[in-house]
Amino acid sequence: MSVSTVAADQSVCAPLAVLGRDVTVPLVTGGEVTYAALDYAASAPALQRVWDDVAAYAPYYGSVHRGAGYLSQLSTDLFENARRTVEEFLDCRAGDQVVFTRSTTDSLNLLAAALPADCQVFVFETEHHASLLPWRDARVTYLNAPRTPGEAVATLEQALAARDPYGPALVCVTGASNVTGELWPVRELAAAAHAHGARIVLDAAQLAPHHPVSVQDLDVDWVAFSGHKLYAPFGSGVLAGRSDWLLAAEPYLAGGGASRKVTRRTDGGVDVEWHDSAARHEAGSPNVIGAYSIASACKALTEEGFDNLVAREQHLIRTVRAGLAEVPEVRVLSLFGDDAPRVGVISFVVEGWNSSHFAAALSAEYGIGVRDGLFCAHPLVRTLLGSDPETQGECGAPEAAPGEKSLNAIRVSFGAGTPDEHVERFVRAVRELVRDGARWQYRTEGGRCVPAV
Repeated sequence: MSVSTVAADQSVCAPLAVLGRDVTVPLVTGGEVTYAALDYAASAPALQRVWDDVAAYAPYYGSVHRGAGYLSQLSTDLFENARRTVEEFLDCRAGDQVVFTRSTTDSLNLLAAALPADCQVFVFETEHHASLLPWRDARVTYLNAPRTPGEAVATLEQALAARDPYGPALVCVTGASNVTGELWPVRELAAAAHAHGARIVLDAAQLAPHHPVSVQDLDVDWVAFSGHKLYAPFGSGVLAGRSDWLLAAEPYLAGGGASRKVTRRTDGGVDVEWHDSAARHEAGSPNVIGAYSIASACKALTEEGFDNLVAREQHLIRTVRAGLAEVPEVRVLSLFGDDAPRVGVISFVVEGWNSSHFAAALSAEYGIGVRDGLFCAHPLVRTLLGSDPETQGECGAPEAAPGEKSLNAIRVSFGAGTPDEHVERFVRAVRELVRDGARWQYRTEGGRCVPAV
């Protein structure tokens, strides 16, 4: 590492305070250690500030949109202000809608339900299942994994040029891979989509926690993300973007809140007038605390400054990648190559190790939590591993026993709350496990590798 790099690393901001930062866990080899949470790509720990904001609001909890009481009015204002905070966080256009959902998966299924008739959808095989699978009622074209950002744009342009030019079309693309962490050329893909009369939705689940996301700058039509990856607790998510397809569609769920007026007909039936706002797709009592926690996280990240957050994360990425590069048995998975810009998500395999066995040893012997499996991105991981597409495998549930080859990888992921010590311990643990082997015996139980007792 050069002197200039060292100086830059020393100037980065301190990790943000998150829940669980002082939790200790037992080791099978004896004693306890502070838990190193390195599975941010699955669920990031909640920011302490977010938790404090939610705790301060909790005594004032009330029903929204329907109550005349003080707490109901307070909760309604808080819920709608959360919507405006998200609009600002995403730099939405005038007229865009922010719909609160349960998750990224829920957001993209909502959009899938709102597609116009005979819509064509274009999606790369590299997507997380949340954005790969919802388009069941559309004509879907699955695109092969590109090996460069330029190839991604060229592949999409070629596919769009061959489509029916008169019908509606949608492109779905990730902003940052949940497997490799690599950033995708979203702005260029959006330009290609619009040049061919298609719209584009951005899966920002892995991008929004690490980089600013501007709907206007990227020129995307919709953005979807999850609160639990954005340092917010609870089951909450967002779909933000153009309102026309959403307003033209039947409500995602039918019920109270989505309906403006319901009347009986003379024939005994029911006529319904649905809302023409985001409420159209938010039937039922909304997750006010979930929406508020997302807004709180958006404010915290904005006030900290993404320049500071990105600088610190890049320091952590350099530490992990340099450490893994020193172990010849480790192969880091990548689509776009070592020089591709990325967020703090790195997947790898270790020669001679079953991935579940390696992850279990990291946990049991070092107190490090990572993820192993196919990361709900089966086609992508299989492509990166060079496996037969027909080979069976389950997301996060490998079937091979310790020492046997498995169709899985190991993923380490981190972010704004990760201390240097956690990634340094991880790098040291990888080196020691490869060099010395596990210090404990492991067995397969319920499809997972666990310490033998």
